[in-house]
Amino acid sequence: MTKTVQLALDDIKPFCVKILRHHGYGNAHADAIADMLYTCQLDDCQSHGLFRLFMAIDTISNGKIDGNAEPVIASSSNAIVKADASNGMSQLAFEQASPELIAKARQHGIAALAINNCYHFSALWPVVEQLASLGLAAMSMVPSQSWVAPAGGTRGSLGTNPFAFSWPRQGKNPFTFDFATSAFARGEIELYRREGKPLPEGVAVDKDGKPTTDPQAAMDGAMLTFGGYKGSALSIMIELLAGPLIDDLTSLESMDHAEGRGGAPYHGQVIIAFDLAQFNGSHTDQNDARAERLFADIVDQGARLPSQRRYAARARNLERGFVEISKQLHDDILKLQE
Repeated sequence: MTKTVQLALDDIKPFCVKILRHHGYGNAHADAIADMLYTCQLDDCQSHGLFRLFMAIDTISNGKIDGNAEPVIASSSNAIVKADASNGMSQLAFEQASPELIAKARQHGIAALAINNCYHFSALWPVVEQLASLGLAAMSMVPSQSWVAPAGGTRGSLGTNPFAFSWPRQGKNPFTFDFATSAFARGEIELYRREGKPLPEGVAVDKDGKPTTDPQAAMDGAMLTFGGYKGSALSIMIELLAGPLIDDLTSLESMDHAEGRGGAPYHGQVIIAFDLAQFNGSHTDQNDARAERLFADIVDQGARLPSQRRYAARARNLERGFVEISKQLHDDILKLQE
């Protein structure tokens, strides 16, 4: 049985900020990153919570990122917001650009935020869920590095290419999903490797293009998309919308940019926000009822809505005032303070 350590909720952010500052992140970036890690860990999202401190530290230790980068937000008269992260983490750029994205969505009914020249290393759902909490439907997507083979392929051409969506619900947690278009998230494979566990069948191939359940062989080879050709097509779409569309890198180009060094992938991020009232003619209550009937019918037949387990974990952790992580992970994080 895996030994665990309890961390008080009030201690998580200061703990993360201290480590991030120790390794060279300025206050603004440290706070924005810590907020993201707290949000993920609160929901027991182990692969994107405190575990991601290692990627944040690797990125700055390799000299790839400016820990004090100041995002530049470009104003426009249209529905597009451009945020240059200036070679910093994406979290601070979103934090500073989101007010304009929200305002433009209210004005135009739909608006898009393109974050360029950023490093991204965590989940997408906190971003879209934040917008949904304000009554906006939202989606976001990013490429990564070319770790994933296309359907029928044997080497990495695509990124893990996650996609997230959130739909606001009156008086309830939003309907939210966030998943990689790869069969497994990169962080999940790393967790399996750290714990010495075999991967499920059908998620990766080795360097020779042969199926493997060995996490290290998967890291040295290529991951696979979910859903065969369908997942592969969605992944290619994300490459285009979060790459060439916004004048930023594909996963192949991001891999070239990394030059074999570790750390977070360098690329862009696109977030699209929808104002429901402008789309549905202000019949918000009527259309909310339509959505709720759909959700109820799904749950009534024993199916689970995405994020239900995450919301249950959030409620449980808020009630008890702490989260649990493995003792091994906690020990490894403590070493980051040295």
